[in-house]
Amino acid sequence: MRPLLLLALSSSFALAEQPDPAVITAAMKKAVTYAHTHLAREGGYASTWDKEGKIGEVEHGKSATITSIQPHGTTTMGLVMLKAYQATGDDVFLSAAKDAAQSLLKSQLATGGWDSDFDFDPEKIKKYHLRSDLEAGDKEPGKRRNSTTLDDNKTESALLFLLEMTHEPACKDDAELKRCTKFAFDSLLAAQAPIGAWPQQFTGPADPTAPVLKASYPAEWSRTFPKVKYTSFYTLNDDNLQQIAKVLFRAYELEKDERYLSALKKLGDFFLLAQMPEPQPVWAQQYDRDMHPVWARKFEPPSVTGNESIGAMEVLHRLWVITGDDKYLKPIPSALAWFERSKLPDGTHARFYELRTNKPLFFVKDTYVLTYDDSNMPTHYSFKTSQQSSLDLFKKQLAKGREELQINHTGPQTPKDWASRAKAAASKARKAAESLDSEGRWLKGDEIDAGEFVKNMNAMTHYVEARKKSGE
Repeated sequence: MRPLLLLALSSSFALAEQPDPAVITAAMKKAVTYAHTHLAREGGYASTWDKEGKIGEVEHGKSATITSIQPHGTTTMGLVMLKAYQATGDDVFLSAAKDAAQSLLKSQLATGGWDSDFDFDPEKIKKYHLRSDLEAGDKEPGKRRNSTTLDDNKTESALLFLLEMTHEPACKDDAELKRCTKFAFDSLLAAQAPIGAWPQQFTGPADPTAPVLKASYPAEWSRTFPKVKYTSFYTLNDDNLQQIAKVLFRAYELEKDERYLSALKKLGDFFLLAQMPEPQPVWAQQYDRDMHPVWARKFEPPSVTGNESIGAMEVLHRLWVITGDDKYLKPIPSALAWFERSKLPDGTHARFYELRTNKPLFFVKDTYVLTYDDSNMPTHYSFKTSQQSSLDLFKKQLAKGREELQINHTGPQTPKDWASRAKAAASKARKAAESLDSEGRWLKGDEIDAGEFVKNMNAMTHYVEARKKSGE
C-alpha cells in the first residue's frame, strides 16, 4: 500500500471508529483500475493470475488470453464492480463492469448460455459455437463446444450479472446488452423439463415428452461406478437448481414477468415430486428421467444427501413467501426430522446416505470403493459436512411469518438500520483496504486471486453503501 493511503487510513481511525468512506473508495478505485488495466482480457477475468498478471488460470487450464465464467471470475468480478458503481457513482467502476458484460456477450454460446471458460485467442475462439455464429447464419455446431452449463453456478452467475446490468439506469440505452440477456433467459426457460427441473447442461429446448413422475427408489442399483454420462440428469448437485431459482427470483422481482414466476412454480413442483419417500424424505444429488437417484461422478453415488436437501427446502420456503401456497411447506417437517435422526455420533452429517437403509456412505481413498467405513476417505471432497448452522438459520427463517419476511426482504430500511450495518462492516472494509498492495492487487500466496478481489471489494462496497445511506 502507498504510504499516503496507509496514513489516511490511520488518520481516519484516529478520529473515529469507522474509516473515512473517501479513503475506502480510493482503495476500491485502485483495485479496480489495476484489474481493468492489467488483468482483463477483452473485459473478462480468469480465476487466478501469476504475480505479474500476465498468465490467467481457470479450473482446467491457463493461458494469457483465458477468462473464467465460473465464479470467481468474469461474472462475480463484473457484478462487484457494478455494485461499487451503484454505491459510489464513480465511472471507473461502471466502465470496468460494462467491459466485463461485453466479454460475456462475446463468449455467449449459440445455446444461450456459457461454457466454464472462454479463451480469446483467435484460434481457440474457433472451438466454440457462439451466438454471433448463429446470428450470422452458422447454425450447425459440428464438433464445436455449444453446451450451456449450469454446473458450479456458471451460466446462472452470468445471467445474474447481466440482469443487474440491464436494470442499471446508466445502461438503459444498451440495446445489445438487453437483447442478448433476453436470449439467454429465453434459452434457459425453454430448457426447463416438463417436470420442472433442469439438467446439468443443455444444448437446446427440453424434450416435451419427458415423463412427470414422483421420485422413487430403484429396484436395484450398482455399487460400482458405471461411468455414465450424467450431464442430462436433473441436477441438484452444487446447488444447480438453487442457483437457477436465485436468478429467477431476482428476474421476477425486477421485471414482474409472469414467465419467471411460472418457471419457479414448476421448479417448486419438481422439488415436491423429488422428495424421496420414507424412510428418507429428503432429496438426492441427481435423478434420471424415471426419477431414481443415480450416479454422477465416481464419488457421487445414488443416495440421499443433506447439502442439496437444505437448498431444496430454502427454495420451497421462498416460494411460499412469494405465493402463500402452503403446499410448498408440506415437505419440510419430515425433512427436518430426517436431519435430526441422521446425525453422525459427532453431530455432523454424512454427505451421502444409502438408499432405504439410511446408512452413511463413504469411499476408500485411491480405489473409490464404496464403503460404510470412514477411516480412509479421499480428501478432495467433503464426505462429512456440518449442517447445523445452516439448519439453525433455516429454522429461524421458517419461524417468521410471511409478512415479516416480505417486509425484511430488501434489507435495512432506515438511516439507523444502515448506520448499524456500517458499524458492523467497518472492520472488514478497513482490513480490505490495508491488505491492498502498492500495485492495487490482493495476493494469495504468489498469485493474484479473483476470489480475494470479490471478497474485499464486497466488504468495502457494503461499508461505503451503508455509510452513504445512513446519512453520515
